[in-house]
Amino acid sequence: MTISERVFDRLRQLSMTQKEFARRTGILESTISEWKKNKTNPTSDKILAICKALDVSPEWLLSGVDPAASRGRNQKYYVIDIETETGRLVKEFNRMDGSYRERILGYVDAYANILKEMAAKSE
Repeated sequence: MTISERVFDRLRQLSMTQKEFARRTGILESTISEWKKNKTNPTSDKILAICKALDVSPEWLLSGVDPAASRGRNQKYYVIDIETETGRLVKEFNRMDGSYRERILGYVDAYANILKEMAAKSE
């Protein structure tokens, strides 16, 4: 199955019209129609908007592999929407100097250890 076939299959599952999909993604209706008519695929700059509108992962959209299925359970990466709190945190972390990153990671490790200790005490 191609990317565009997965898009239209998911639209059917969600009972979402192409017009609504265009509104949610900011992609022109004519572009979406071209995908269907010419069986072409969306360009890479549209992938995240499509994933957000269809509530799917980029991995699924691009490959058909469902991260929740057994093949995707050992993922060693996350796809993060930059407009979320987590996205903001990652963006700012990546802008930091190395010494500040180490300091932040030290806080994270210390907090994780506190949570482990609390969990152990409550068992």
